[in-house]
Amino acid sequence: MAKPKRRYVCQACGSVSNRWQGQCPDCAEWNTMAEEAAETVFSAKHDLSGGGRRIDFVALDSPVPLPVRRKTGLAEFDRALGGGLVPGSAVLMGGDPGIGKSTLLLQTAASIARAGGNVVYISGEEAAGQVRLRAERLGMSDASIKLASATSVRDILTTLGAMDAADLLVIDSIQTMHSDQIEGAPGTVSQVRGCALELIRFAKASGTALVLVGHVTKDGNIAGPRVLEHMVDVVMSFEGERSHQYRVLRALKNRFGAVDEIGVFAMEGHGLAEVSNPSSLFLSGRDEPLAGSAVFPALEGTRPVLVEIQALIVRLQSGATPRRAVVGWDSGRLAMLLAVLEARCGLSFSTAEVYLNVAGGYRLTDPAADLAVAAALVSALSDRALPARSVWFGEVSLAGQIRPVAHAGIRLKEAAKLGFEKASGPPEGSDKVGSGKAGSGKGMDYREMSGLLNLVDRIVGSQ
Repeated sequence: MAKPKRRYVCQACGSVSNRWQGQCPDCAEWNTMAEEAAETVFSAKHDLSGGGRRIDFVALDSPVPLPVRRKTGLAEFDRALGGGLVPGSAVLMGGDPGIGKSTLLLQTAASIARAGGNVVYISGEEAAGQVRLRAERLGMSDASIKLASATSVRDILTTLGAMDAADLLVIDSIQTMHSDQIEGAPGTVSQVRGCALELIRFAKASGTALVLVGHVTKDGNIAGPRVLEHMVDVVMSFEGERSHQYRVLRALKNRFGAVDEIGVFAMEGHGLAEVSNPSSLFLSGRDEPLAGSAVFPALEGTRPVLVEIQALIVRLQSGATPRRAVVGWDSGRLAMLLAVLEARCGLSFSTAEVYLNVAGGYRLTDPAADLAVAAALVSALSDRALPARSVWFGEVSLAGQIRPVAHAGIRLKEAAKLGFEKASGPPEGSDKVGSGKAGSGKGMDYREMSGLLNLVDRIVGSQ
């Protein structure tokens, strides 16, 4: 009898090797190669063209009624989902430990159960008594949730098959699930992939909305094979710093709605509270204009969020190498912007330490933040405050020009709604002001900027 072949699978990326290695050759992670049973090799003589069950086709205009979304009871969660949970869908939610994933899903389960829905909550990490203790602390003990602590997928599917179809099934977490048909410990690539496949198959057949909680790696990516994100319909990331109050629920993939939509929550004593106006959360304490502070109207999906960008410039007396510290923005983009300000505007930052911070722990990826960052840097360098109740947005090119950005009207409308009176941005944004159309910043004093030289002249020559 032929000796069975051994294979080693990376627990971080799923790469397969015939021999053990200390470092994965694909993802460069150390000590992640684990031995697993080799896959069964089928002979090429097997013909799959017959013997199966014929499938039925459905036309796009078929009169069969479409599934109706179910509201979760949390408007911010529904917004990130694209309008609510779709029956038969699979949602994967990842986030750092202690960020509030279980709390959010427990609140969602309680809200749906109170509305008359059939909710099943399976915890593989906590005992049922521990979940009940958290529910009592959050004031949700009266919700009729079917709660259990289990890790065997066979036991879970057998139990669910004997019950009425659930409206919501929460699995916390997929890395703790185990199938007796697959070799390997819970959390390995084969176990996570196999267990998720069986649970998703059950959700599609029964019309149950399935939510899987996923662990994350030290880099913030969802642990397990990357194929897991392709198997589900929605991938969500629950982000935020535990030292800050706010939490952001971000949709990274959504087959039923827009991508990059966010829901904003605030962690309070009774659980997660919805933040309907996130701009007020990130702009608190702005009574007096200060040097080095600029307001930027960011855009997350279709939602505008006003955030404060703070800059500090410290001149060095000795020949020490100056530091560049960034929190909440790309450090490489800051270096590029400093180079443009020196080369195109004649400003000197080479002998000064530069510190940049996005207030409230918010993380910016919008390229339209270039002008606001530049305004904060010039304001800090000249020690002159920017005009009160003003916003800044626009992308900066290497030539020092201000380039247009998407959805200028939505940004201006949000700024006007919060009482801001002045805005500075690219020339193409001027047609969004005073037009009276929906989505415009009607009544705002909009100032066009074609280049960074206009920005420097406006700030330095303002006083």
